[in-house]
Amino acid sequence: MSDGDHTQDPVEPKAEDANAPINIKVTTQTGEEVFFKIKRNTKLSKLQGAYATKVGKDVSSIRFLYEGHRVQESDTPASLDMEDNDTIDVMVEQVGGSA
Repeated sequence: MSDGDHTQDPVEPKAEDANAPINIKVTTQTGEEVFFKIKRNTKLSKLQGAYATKVGKDVSSIRFLYEGHRVQESDTPASLDMEDNDTIDVMVEQVGGSA
């Protein structure tokens, strides 16, 4: 066998990898976990909207933090250098008054 054209480097597929979906875990202060699978170049605002819908809250009343920094609308997993199974923390801002 020669070293020819068919050498496969297991670490190499970065180009297609850029668009491979990754799993993101969204964790609340109470320890609830919701999992999302999104592409690395999908804006996290999409995940935020989906999460807000899932929990029945207004997206503007929820803060999303990744490694202690607030997630911006335009952030993507790629721009934040996120890896598969990374966690985003969710803080629900209490809106005054109770029913």
